[in-house]
Amino acid sequence: MMNTPFDLEAPAAYQRWRDAKRASHPPRAQDLVVDVTDPRSLSDAERQALLQRCATANMAIYRSPVYGPDKAIPRQLAQQLGLHRLDGNWLADEDGISQIEVATKVGDRTAFIPYTNRPIKWHTDGYYHPQSRHIRAMILHCVRAAAAGGENALMDHEMAYIAVREANPDWVRALMAPDAMTIPERLDEDGVARAEQSGPVFSVDESSGALHMRYTARTRSVQWKDDAPTRAAVAFLEQLLGSDGPHRIRVRLEPGMGLVCNNVLHDRAGFADDPEHPRLLYRARYLDRIRSPGPARAGATAPVSFGKSAFDPFKQGARSY
Repeated sequence: MMNTPFDLEAPAAYQRWRDAKRASHPPRAQDLVVDVTDPRSLSDAERQALLQRCATANMAIYRSPVYGPDKAIPRQLAQQLGLHRLDGNWLADEDGISQIEVATKVGDRTAFIPYTNRPIKWHTDGYYHPQSRHIRAMILHCVRAAAAGGENALMDHEMAYIAVREANPDWVRALMAPDAMTIPERLDEDGVARAEQSGPVFSVDESSGALHMRYTARTRSVQWKDDAPTRAAVAFLEQLLGSDGPHRIRVRLEPGMGLVCNNVLHDRAGFADDPEHPRLLYRARYLDRIRSPGPARAGATAPVSFGKSAFDPFKQGARSY
């Protein structure tokens, strides 16, 4: 990690990266939005617009008129963004894509919060995975929205890192410890369904040099290292994510909309369903990061706009950076 922005012994490299990150970060939440005609077949300009936003903010929000129940939408979109290694977790469908909806049958899914209408606290996906299965990118595609609620709050994890490091570099050191956060084993009727998993909150991806964050705000089923720097760092993160400060947005995904991201921090508000049209999102999680933007092809056209009156995700409680 020497001479990278995340090396605590290389403050000059960090300061250069921090200043460039702050300068390039989208100034408004609306600047993350890209209108696309069909996420299954992006134009070059649409693809570049999504990649560029992910390069500067680790996330982008797309709006499209395509919202039918078709899991090819997230899968084909992912391939265009350089995502190929789908993480097929045990609650996903056989194709590796999860249908995020309220489970109505008694079984495994009813025991897990994503498959209920309850709120979900701040986290990054796969925080209980070992390093070999880090979730580096994720796509959420909305097929049907809830009748009320269900908004997501989002925060670029690199901005969270900057906030912690600016407050106290020793807190970053504590959160980079290999035993900073431990997720206890999960048991089922057959014994150990998932082994205990310890690891850092902040780490650097060996292949890309990018920052990875592993975090959950849950107070149950998580054990933090019991020392003063870790306790102070965790308290700071809780305050940061619970405040109305900058770099935090809240968005309600409507049908045809979706989030593409490098596994940024996010939460979910509780919601109420329309029994006839219950909330349904497709979630695809990847071991890859979204590829870097490249030069656009000659003759590429600008992304099409469908009009914010119909698709504006920020008209309810908009928050700017």
